[in-house]
Amino acid sequence: MLPAMSFLGPILAALAIGALGGVVAEWATLPLPWMLGPMIFCLLAVMAGAPIKGPIKIRPMMVLVLGVMLGSGFTPDMVDRVGDWAASLALLLVYVAVAGAVIYPYFRKVAGYDPVTAYFSGMPGGLNEMMIVGGAMGGDDRVIALTHASRVLLAVMIIPIAFRFLEGVDTSDRGAYEISILDMAGSDLAILTACAVLGWPLGKWLKLPAGALLGPMLLSAATHLSGMTSAPPPIEVLNVAQWVIGTTIGCRFSGVARREILRIMAIALGATVILIALSVLFAAALHLATDLDPRQVILAYAPGGLAEMSLVALALGADVAFVATHHIIRISVVVVAAPIIFRRTGLKRTAAPSD
Repeated sequence: MLPAMSFLGPILAALAIGALGGVVAEWATLPLPWMLGPMIFCLLAVMAGAPIKGPIKIRPMMVLVLGVMLGSGFTPDMVDRVGDWAASLALLLVYVAVAGAVIYPYFRKVAGYDPVTAYFSGMPGGLNEMMIVGGAMGGDDRVIALTHASRVLLAVMIIPIAFRFLEGVDTSDRGAYEISILDMAGSDLAILTACAVLGWPLGKWLKLPAGALLGPMLLSAATHLSGMTSAPPPIEVLNVAQWVIGTTIGCRFSGVARREILRIMAIALGATVILIALSVLFAAALHLATDLDPRQVILAYAPGGLAEMSLVALALGADVAFVATHHIIRISVVVVAAPIIFRRTGLKRTAAPSD
């Protein structure tokens, strides 16, 4: 009993701190409250020397939920409208390549990251996706996670605040993107559960990078595109998944010096500013070539979260499907292509900074 408690104690303490962070972030109407709240609170606890430990064992199950959530963004409506967005979607691929090409040397020369960590820290994909894949490829997943987490935190705070200042947008109401498990049909819940349960072995069988994420995402995308369901995962399940993952991320920085953590955050600020500037430049170029609203394109290209950028688009009266589609495709392309390109580059963790 005592050894079990000595093992579970730090984990339960971390989850409790993470829950407190989620409640506070929800009360403060922060973006991604149940991800960023636990992450920030656990990070602060680690920096204060608290003996906490992340719930690593249950984290893979939470990754399945994120995969289903990403797949739920693919809808039949997207297929009919993709043709109207051809130029923007094509330029998005260029943006992803340019962003990676610009941010990688920034992390190598300015931050001094090793090649693997710099590569996956600089890929314009999701926090969890790049942390999972980058860690599997030999990078420092703690640095990758903190770098991306800092980028997400900064982007989803800077961009909505900028739009709020310029357009009077209120991004605190997330009701349009939430569905309670109490309001879900049993058939929808069963389909989403099957996507999660069957997606993991499918990802392994297909030997996909980050199979626990991509397998459920592919199955979820297939069911949503086919019209079998249009429901996203219930908000309660998503909040639990974000709580566990956010807690785990925050606890991953245990053993990292406080000065180093602050240094990474400062470096991430520079990367975030660069990515936002690139988004604005690409939006301006696309506006000159097409009749697309540049504000809408900025939201579609911005280095923020899918839900937050879609919410800002909704408040602005912009095309939410346009914004969501671009973020889903960006994440999907990066998750699939980043490991393939990485293997072909021959990058190694031990390479010298001058390489």
